[in-house]
Amino acid sequence: MKIAFFNNFALGVVKGDQIVDVSGVVAEIPRITPQDILVGLINQYSVFKDKLNEATDKGPYIPLSQVQLRSPVPKPYNIDCMAVNYMESGTLSERPPKNGFNKSPNSVIGNEGTIILPDVAATIFEHEAELALVIGKTASNVKAEEAFDYIFGYMNFIDVSARGVPAFYQMKARETFAPMGPWICTADEVADPQNLDVKLWVNGNLMQDFNTDDMAHQIPQIVEWVSSIHTLEPGDVIATGTNHRGLSPLHDGDKIEIESEGLGRLNVSVRDDLKRTWARETRFDREEKGLQGPTPQLTGKYA
Repeated sequence: MKIAFFNNFALGVVKGDQIVDVSGVVAEIPRITPQDILVGLINQYSVFKDKLNEATDKGPYIPLSQVQLRSPVPKPYNIDCMAVNYMESGTLSERPPKNGFNKSPNSVIGNEGTIILPDVAATIFEHEAELALVIGKTASNVKAEEAFDYIFGYMNFIDVSARGVPAFYQMKARETFAPMGPWICTADEVADPQNLDVKLWVNGNLMQDFNTDDMAHQIPQIVEWVSSIHTLEPGDVIATGTNHRGLSPLHDGDKIEIESEGLGRLNVSVRDDLKRTWARETRFDREEKGLQGPTPQLTGKYA
């Protein structure tokens, strides 16, 4: 099942290129915020699943082109992100140690949202295409072999980064730096999350193209490690990392699309009031030229 929020955070189920408003099915869930609806649905999914399917079969169907999709996880308590968690297409000789960081719940935007590049002395702003997990039940000190029992579903995630500023906190936790969606695909519809193609386009040009089988630490180990540090709650998000070789700079006016296999396509745009520019090249492009690190800034403030 593909679960989404749309317009004024009505709950919907996506079928093909259409969506059905199923808000009435979950009307009994106590709520103050849209996140409360999602958490209540996750906690009682076995109760609501058949009712949601019945409501979806009945319709009425609304074309996705006529609605505003919101983030399917409006404001998670925790957004845990893995750092350096890919073998970089086999170019790393050994697995990097487990590492991670948090993003602020205020970083979240949904489909057709806008990434806003702040006025800070970053060396570059980059996209990082990632597969994200949505937690399905309270998880503390989970064993790796039980990890998939704690996953409600999967979705696309973009980890936006402001490189060169002091500390991951300033680099990662800024508002609009966690686009996610366009919907949650429940775990029962994803046969093998450890074998999904992940692609990201900038203005229609394919920049990132990798498979989740390249993870250095796979999903069971990720859930085990994160849940050993702090308790995860239903509706929390874990982003599983990216292959850095396709990273490229973000510019004002860019259109960014990410699609993980079977999880739909998330579309966002970029705004930079300072109109800064960088060369249009990826990390891999620079490696082929024998150059290290991201491309330098060309024009604008802080160049």
